[in-house]
Amino acid sequence: MIQRAMSTRERLLAILVAVLWGLNFLAIHLSLEQFPPFFLVALRFALLAVPTVLLIPRPDVPLRWLLGYGLGFGTLQFLFLYWAMATGMPTGLASLVLQSSAPMTVLLGATLLRERLDRGQVIGILLAVAGLTAIGWQQLGTAALGPFLLTLLGALGWALGNLSNKLARPSKPMHLTLWMSVVPVLPMLAVSLWVEGPTAIGASFVGLETQTGLLALAGLGYTMLFGTVVGSGIWTWLLTRHPSSRIAPFSMLVPVVGLLTAWAVLGETLTAGELAGAGVVVLGVLLGSGAVPLGRRRPDPEAALAEPAPLRDEAGTEPIGVVGAR
Repeated sequence: MIQRAMSTRERLLAILVAVLWGLNFLAIHLSLEQFPPFFLVALRFALLAVPTVLLIPRPDVPLRWLLGYGLGFGTLQFLFLYWAMATGMPTGLASLVLQSSAPMTVLLGATLLRERLDRGQVIGILLAVAGLTAIGWQQLGTAALGPFLLTLLGALGWALGNLSNKLARPSKPMHLTLWMSVVPVLPMLAVSLWVEGPTAIGASFVGLETQTGLLALAGLGYTMLFGTVVGSGIWTWLLTRHPSSRIAPFSMLVPVVGLLTAWAVLGETLTAGELAGAGVVVLGVLLGSGAVPLGRRRPDPEAALAEPAPLRDEAGTEPIGVVGAR
């Protein structure tokens, strides 16, 4: 089956999600200055889950895909990501390593869902991975092995969530995004009570009126509204319209946004290697998404079916215009 090409609007929306998620890591960093990591995940989703259960109808999807999306994207991804960042994973490097979810999603989609990859997608994904590797090479030594592996586990959780999201095929993607937030609350609260304890949870509410506390609340609000509701809502909508192998590469733009944000806002320097790697990532995503065609584009059979049949002469034997041409 030939894949339908993404429209310019859809590509711009996918880039918008990458920007929102790239800024998300700074927001998470600010929130972790106030709240313990596991409780922060539970709090983030609980504040969305309560109004969702009360006001939003449950999405019309099989329960297994709703649970799979919530456990993969909402629980496993953020459990391991927040754990890694709380134990020393640098913010910029976390945004980079987490994007290994994109090639994981493509490989899982090709293996489990039998999604076909064209030459442009394969080359684009390989280029983007090479660009991410080049950026990561510049930052070697900034993180210990443990936080690095935890972030990789978070990326695997994201990839599994992407597949469940794709298979759910909701008629109202935003409903699925909101109800996904219900799934992580109880498991993350249980982990928090077991690992962090009630004392640490209670202490995290002390000092919310300070600058650190207010920035933490602002970061929490951003991850809830822009990271989850807006970003994940658009992402779910895109996955309902295209194969996961077409959408997932856009997430590899996230660390590019993160690095540029750190340079613009925090004054962090960028090396020539990081800039070159970022450029390669962008090129790879453009190729993988079909924005830059590689070779001749194959015809879209849906477009051909939509094309009106030519008018014929009264005898019905020749298309009008052919006779005149003769």
